[in-house]
Amino acid sequence: MLNYKRYQRNQVINIPDRQWPNKQIEHSPIWCSVDLRDGNQALIEPMMVEEKIEYFQLLVKLGFKEIEVGFPSASQIEFDFLRQLVDRRLIPADVTVQVLVQCREHLLKRTFEALEGIKKAVVHIYNSTSTLQRDVVFHLSKEEIKQIAVEGTKLVKEYAKDFPGQIRLEYSPESFTGTELEYALEVCTAVQDIWEPTPENKLIFNLPATVEMNTANVYADQIEWMDRHFKNRDSIILSVHPHNDRGTGIAIAELAILAGADRVEGTLFGNGERTGNVDILTLAYNMFSQGINPELEIDNINDIIEAYERLCKMKVHDRHPYAGKLVFTAFSGSHQDAINKGVKAMKERNSAIWAVPYLPIDPADIGRQYEPIVRINSQSGKGGVAFIMENYFGFKLPKAMHKEFADVIQSLSEKQGEVSPEQIMSEFKTCYLDQKDPLYFKKCKVEDISENDKANTGATIVYTDNGIDKKIEAVGNGPLDAALKGLQKELGIQVKILDYTEHALGGGENAQAAAYIQMLDLSNGKTTFGVGISSNITRASIRAIFSALNRLKFR
Repeated sequence: MLNYKRYQRNQVINIPDRQWPNKQIEHSPIWCSVDLRDGNQALIEPMMVEEKIEYFQLLVKLGFKEIEVGFPSASQIEFDFLRQLVDRRLIPADVTVQVLVQCREHLLKRTFEALEGIKKAVVHIYNSTSTLQRDVVFHLSKEEIKQIAVEGTKLVKEYAKDFPGQIRLEYSPESFTGTELEYALEVCTAVQDIWEPTPENKLIFNLPATVEMNTANVYADQIEWMDRHFKNRDSIILSVHPHNDRGTGIAIAELAILAGADRVEGTLFGNGERTGNVDILTLAYNMFSQGINPELEIDNINDIIEAYERLCKMKVHDRHPYAGKLVFTAFSGSHQDAINKGVKAMKERNSAIWAVPYLPIDPADIGRQYEPIVRINSQSGKGGVAFIMENYFGFKLPKAMHKEFADVIQSLSEKQGEVSPEQIMSEFKTCYLDQKDPLYFKKCKVEDISENDKANTGATIVYTDNGIDKKIEAVGNGPLDAALKGLQKELGIQVKILDYTEHALGGGENAQAAAYIQMLDLSNGKTTFGVGISSNITRASIRAIFSALNRLKFR
């Protein structure tokens, strides 16, 4: 049994007049990618310099204007990477690089050496302020912890004074979610007093959910409380850095934006320590799905996935939001039917607004293939099979035919699992188009005739019956009626056509026609469909009759 009594609830705060629940996200935040630092340090095989350079260029291509490139004082690889970016002039003028460093003089000195030649940078200092780490890790008082932040700020200010480029300070009270709010504010205020930011040269206060410790609403309360209590708020950029320990990293980031956050630090696909950082792509696509410009160039998710998996040696899960291979598919029959009807309604209405059940966005908008929306397995229904036939191959099956053919595909899927569109088309050919036994239609001649001042159609049909060539001549009120009357007389059968539909397969001069006939055997009540295709609609219709007769197994 789980010993739940070993754990205690984390504290919540009381804000009776909280404002964030009544707000909506109106625009995207400032995005800062920390893939090359927080994300890279969480990889089993951290990237080498050239791999990091390629990843940096990917982030630039995606439109990130702030990129944390690493911890240059921590290792030679980290240092060399930043120097390569500078020496090879790979940092665009509108991109600000960010470097992380602890509040120690020798590390700061090394960091500024790495920054030499950069026109603008964010120097990100941090120290842990949480009650737990003060107690069991550092064994320091609140005042001593605050002094670490103060001294670090003074050092950055001193180095920045003579730096030829623009330096912006970012300070993170690490493990903010486990820090008393009043104390977190006290430390941040002490940093603010030393740095002396202005509305023109703002200070970034990054309030990280270093460990996600409570429900998303609690983090939102913490952010709103800080937002309200910062002095000179117009001189501050309020940043958040969510992790995903409780599986709600996306939720806490979105609620933090409602609560006043201006900026979000995260990674592509949420790579990071433990359960990961917040996934910036999911956040951005969420905004996109609500009609908000995410301010990132993320319209081709497949290219992003390819680069990420190759450079990080990590796989994107099949069910990952927006990016997973299966997220725009439906196995459930009712889902497939709803998607089919939704797509059809969109086309018929020529709607500019996307509204399809089970698909919050159009997969094509982010570079996904439109065709794989429906995947067929034993759980699929008739709507899914009809969707595949129409959207892959152009066959608009009559509604009454949906179940008949879906039963064929379900039987196949119960034996082998998922059925591909190509297999579905192969079965369709076998069951309907290639029905040539025992009756095989070869050719026909149709002409208008008049008998006793009554207009009729004469049909001459050449076919084989169990391999024997035969010919019939008959008259009816149209080609189908004539053909059916002749075949009934010749074969000694009694059948009735219940339904007939036709449509063009594609467009242009060489387009073929598809004809569907539902036929009833009057002797036993059995019904089935037959299908025929031809460049001539009359031949397609007669082929459909032969297809149906063969499926009824007349001899």
